[in-house]
Amino acid sequence: MNNSRRVALKTTGAFASLVSLGLITQSQAQAAVDRAGFEVKTLPDALKAIGGTPANSDQVTVVAPDIAENGAVVPIGASSKLPNTTEIYLIVEKNPMPLSAGFIIPAGTAPDVQTRLKMGQSSNVIAVVKADGKLYSATKETKVTLGGCGG
Repeated sequence: MNNSRRVALKTTGAFASLVSLGLITQSQAQAAVDRAGFEVKTLPDALKAIGGTPANSDQVTVVAPDIAENGAVVPIGASSKLPNTTEIYLIVEKNPMPLSAGFIIPAGTAPDVQTRLKMGQSSNVIAVVKADGKLYSATKETKVTLGGCGG
C-alpha cells in the first residue's frame, strides 16, 4: 500500500473514532464540507458551486463504462496527472442533482478516486479537478440501459 494512502487511512480512521466516541459531533465533522453544491439542480449551478467553468485537460481522466447495465450502481473513477491536485469532483450531467461526489486529496496522496454512482439515464460524466487553484476537466459519455434514479 502506498505510504501516503496509509497515512490518509489512519487519519480518516482516527477521525471516525472521534465521531463514534462522541468527542465531536457529525455536524462538526461535516462543517467544513460545502453541502449546498450537492443540492443544485443544473450543471451550470454545480460548476458554479465548485468554483467556475473548468478548462478541458488531457491530464485529467474519467474512468467509466461505455454502457452501464444497471444505472443504480455505475463504477466511476477519475485521476489527475496535474501537480498539486487538491480536489476531484464527479458530475453526472443529466442526474436530478448533477454534483455526485467530491473528494479532498491530501498532499502527497495519489489523485486517483473510484466510487459507484447512481445514474438516472444516459449522460456525460464530468471529472473536475482543482490543481494549483485552477479547474480542469474531462468528460466521458456513459449509456445506461436499466434502472437508475429515474426509474
